[in-house]
Amino acid sequence: MTSETPDSAEVQPRIRQGFRRRAYLLPSIITIGNLLLGFYAVILGLRGELQTAVLLVFVAAFVDGMDGRLARKLQTESDFGREYDSLADVVTFGTTPPLLAYLWILADLGRVGWAVPSFFLVCAATRLARFNVQTRIVDKRYFAGLPVPAAAGCLGSLIYFGVEIGAAERFGPLPVQSILLASSILLSLLMVSGFRYYSFKELDPQRRWTFRIALPIAAVGLLALLQPAAFFLVVSTGYALWGPGLWLRGKLRRGRTDSDDGDGDPGASTEGLEPPSLAGPGARRGEDSP
Repeated sequence: MTSETPDSAEVQPRIRQGFRRRAYLLPSIITIGNLLLGFYAVILGLRGELQTAVLLVFVAAFVDGMDGRLARKLQTESDFGREYDSLADVVTFGTTPPLLAYLWILADLGRVGWAVPSFFLVCAATRLARFNVQTRIVDKRYFAGLPVPAAAGCLGSLIYFGVEIGAAERFGPLPVQSILLASSILLSLLMVSGFRYYSFKELDPQRRWTFRIALPIAAVGLLALLQPAAFFLVVSTGYALWGPGLWLRGKLRRGRTDSDDGDGDPGASTEGLEPPSLAGPGARRGEDSP
């Protein structure tokens, strides 16, 4: 009996240590899945299966959100996991969507056709690098700049919707190319901008919601069932415009407050005249941008 007690005492820490190691591996395994989905989406794009490739990017965006949540849940966040996730995102969300746009309709434009997708890739990599160095600075409720998966989803939804309705055949290639180029440039700039985007990290599904939110949710659900291509486009575009819309609303409110005060010096305060990138609680002034 006395010899069994030390053995059991030694086994339990080993079991805990083994579980801990496996827990650290789980988020990285999910990140590998994200990376492979992006790579296979490129292969599908080269085969001409553009819509299936875009759907894989959407799946990868969902998977990308899972690894971070799982790491926080298991308390296994690490610098390695953060950097590995960013490298996977460069491939899946920074490279795949602009490459699909190039393969679909931009290849005929020559240098412009590959320069704009390259600009998207560079901005995506810059956005991810900035996010990594600002992890301990920004307000966790918001992202500074449009998240790279969201920008990839918006560009992918444009491709999916355009292929679905046969936009190039219906309207001609030039209008579609112009819209795709302009959208790519705008999404690229939004990624490296200072506009705030809600991160949904503190969203509580068990929280009580008012009945007023049921109607928009029902409308979005109905759109997803009837017109999935339009659903992807509306949701992704709406989120992409969230940041500029939030900034514009804040600026209009401040303008209204200043006009009501009347006696204040219009030039006395410059707060809010720049995009409210990290202006939320917990952000440090002077460290808003790299």
